[in-house]
Amino acid sequence: MAIPAANTASEAVRPAPLHALVSWVLYDWASQPYYTLVLTFLFAPYFATVVVGDAAHGQTLWGYAAAAAGVMIAIGSPFLGAFADGRGRRKPWIALFGALLVAGLCALWIAKPGADQGTIFLILAAFVIATIAAEFTQVFTNAIMPSLVPADQLGRLSGTGWAVGYAGGLVSLALMAGLVVADPATGKTILGFEPLIKLDAAAREGDRLVGPFAALWFVVFMIPFFLFVPDTHKPPPPDAQKRTALAELWDTISHLPRHPDMLFFLIARMLYIDGLTAIFAFGGIYGAAVFGWQAMELGIFGIVLTLTGVFGAIIGGVMDDRVGARNVILVALLILLAGIFGILSIDKTHIFYNLEVPAKAPGSGPFSSVGEKVFLAFAMVIGIVAAPVQAASRSLLARLAPPDKVTQFFGLFAFSGKVTAFFAPFLIATVTAATGSERIGMSAIAFFLIAGMLLMLKVKDRQPAPG
Repeated sequence: MAIPAANTASEAVRPAPLHALVSWVLYDWASQPYYTLVLTFLFAPYFATVVVGDAAHGQTLWGYAAAAAGVMIAIGSPFLGAFADGRGRRKPWIALFGALLVAGLCALWIAKPGADQGTIFLILAAFVIATIAAEFTQVFTNAIMPSLVPADQLGRLSGTGWAVGYAGGLVSLALMAGLVVADPATGKTILGFEPLIKLDAAAREGDRLVGPFAALWFVVFMIPFFLFVPDTHKPPPPDAQKRTALAELWDTISHLPRHPDMLFFLIARMLYIDGLTAIFAFGGIYGAAVFGWQAMELGIFGIVLTLTGVFGAIIGGVMDDRVGARNVILVALLILLAGIFGILSIDKTHIFYNLEVPAKAPGSGPFSSVGEKVFLAFAMVIGIVAAPVQAASRSLLARLAPPDKVTQFFGLFAFSGKVTAFFAPFLIATVTAATGSERIGMSAIAFFLIAGMLLMLKVKDRQPAPG
């Protein structure tokens, strides 16, 4: 059985009520603090530099944990999608994996400075569980998207979701870095305030609170999603219950070569998302290692980077519906490539590889050195195009996927983002461990962006054919 065509005009989707669209968009707002606070700007650098106590070794451990989570996500996502299509509603799955996400985030509280090996293992296990759960919830929430708006509005809906998600990350980061997490040297937050919550600075309770805070945020802001987002369920064909999820998945995969646009897109995304994920997973760690950034600098860095992502997502969503998701992705990848080469051109005393600049003076203010300012500029370039890459990828898949297999294809979408996700962190971790240089380790990112961009050139961004 071949993959059926994507939505036609005769199957046009009527826009859902505004409150339903807003509630769906709030999923991105609810889940983003995990990515912003834990995976990127606050907890990951804290884990590497303070919990482990050695930035290079901490980056290595974090990379291996991220790789392990990626393998499990790659294995599980397609089967979950194949099982869910035609067999029931998606919200129960979202509730199940949401609960696991909350549990994993809460467990990060145990991450005390200089933790022993057993505790470090538990921290990494909690991180792996949270990462798997976050990605599995996305499979099912993304699969609901094509039933909410017509195909020619998917770009704006997806882009708005990413923009709102980035805004949620920004607000949560501002709250934690500006009002809770204190610089251990001064006892003040990045805004110069006493921490809003009296916590033990020596035990770094402010940094450890990041996980439980992200968990509470997710629980509160997912309430509208469960109350108002329609979870449409069409009865399966008469023979659907006779086929196992494995048989349905194999049927779809075996027919992918007959649909080269979908095939090339999934392979391209497999590569460029690896590179993009690695940028965000290790960017904060790299900045902390090069410039000795603490909570204050990491907080400012995160706020600026996330703010640029909000505008990038909105602009990218509009351009998606106007010029096509493929073109948005290609231009964004080209800019990402320039941004990562720019960041890698910077070390403690050089910018643009050979131009010597003064090192950051001990005790100087945040981003007071030339190297830090140039680093931040390149990071802003990356931030403004990262969201369009992800939002346009989601809308392109929603347009290309057949309606009766949309969850399955979003499972393959997650698979494409994770099946080789172990490779980028593994390669970065291995090269970092072998050379002792975070800079050399991160240089592998360029390969993934270039390869993905070349494959995207083979994809045709087609709107659904009229009926």
